[in-house]
Amino acid sequence: MPTVQIKDEARIGSDARVKLQPSVYLEKLFQTGTPDLSWMNQHGEWGMRAKPGNLGLRLKDIEIGSYGVVPDHGGDHRSMAPRGAVVPSDVPSLGFTINEKAECWADNAMELYEEAVARQWSSARDIPWSELKPLPDDLEHAMCQLCTFLTEVEFIAADAPTRWMSQINQDFLEVKLFLATQAMDEARHTDVFRKRALANGGGLGKASALSQLSLKRIFDSPSFSAQTARLHLLGEGFVLTMFRQGEFIAPSRVDSEIFRRCMQDESRHVGYGTMHLRAQLKARPELAEEIHDQLDDAESILLQLFSVPESVEPMAILLGGGLKHFDQGMEMQANLWRRIVNEYLQRCDSAGLDRRPRCLLPTDFTKLFAA
Repeated sequence: MPTVQIKDEARIGSDARVKLQPSVYLEKLFQTGTPDLSWMNQHGEWGMRAKPGNLGLRLKDIEIGSYGVVPDHGGDHRSMAPRGAVVPSDVPSLGFTINEKAECWADNAMELYEEAVARQWSSARDIPWSELKPLPDDLEHAMCQLCTFLTEVEFIAADAPTRWMSQINQDFLEVKLFLATQAMDEARHTDVFRKRALANGGGLGKASALSQLSLKRIFDSPSFSAQTARLHLLGEGFVLTMFRQGEFIAPSRVDSEIFRRCMQDESRHVGYGTMHLRAQLKARPELAEEIHDQLDDAESILLQLFSVPESVEPMAILLGGGLKHFDQGMEMQANLWRRIVNEYLQRCDSAGLDRRPRCLLPTDFTKLFAA
């Protein structure tokens, strides 16, 4: 009987080995009523039972036997076949480009995924919007400008990782699951900061060309690990430190609750990025120079970002509690900046990247302006 070739092979991969056959099997099944059942003898391990823990059936509970072995090199078939399944030789390739475990792996990815699933929240229901009261104009202007900046940066924190997610070999499914939760987290952050800017009589403020340049460089990163350094070590780490100081920045309980919930999400993203770079640099120490080059550029842009009024003044107004306490707010912002830089360098240390001799970011806020 003739073989029917799939017409558009490009849709299933450049090697397109799959061929469609007229269904001799169905004809035989309906004629004889006898099932084939050969698939019953084509499976991975058999007879193992996963036991749910106190928190239910988690990923770690099914990482048993060979199913729990994450290979250093992803399957050469590069299909969506689940890790541990029997994979036919003629499956179409999806052309994954990230096929080495060290290129994407982090030992905490599985736990971070479980935490993300358990701690999802709603910007519509879980923020006490009904408690939002009118603020003095200076505080509302400052908060709306900060929310405009945060809406900008949260967009890239969702877009950039998902750009690479489709390139990661399916054998590293734990990482792909976690990155999917990051995209959801960041979508919610974009949502909540836009809502905050529009909910209290203010509105969106001024976008920044320097912010957009920084985000473009993240999006244009030449590798997943280079992006991780820019996005997680510096970018999201910077925002995480801000969120941790939410009790000082927030002019209302609504704002405080927004920062608190976003902080929980951002800490997962930064935790993944730090552990991923640790695994990558351990496997490929020579990659450190590429990461340093990326951070040289990212730090330089951040310095310039803090040379414009819309980046400096809103934080000083919020921290000081109003324009009349601007000087006090600048002093508090100097302390916040010191914490931002120190926590960034600690993350680099944890990742195994000796950034201190090369860092362009001064811990002294006054020297930042001199730069």
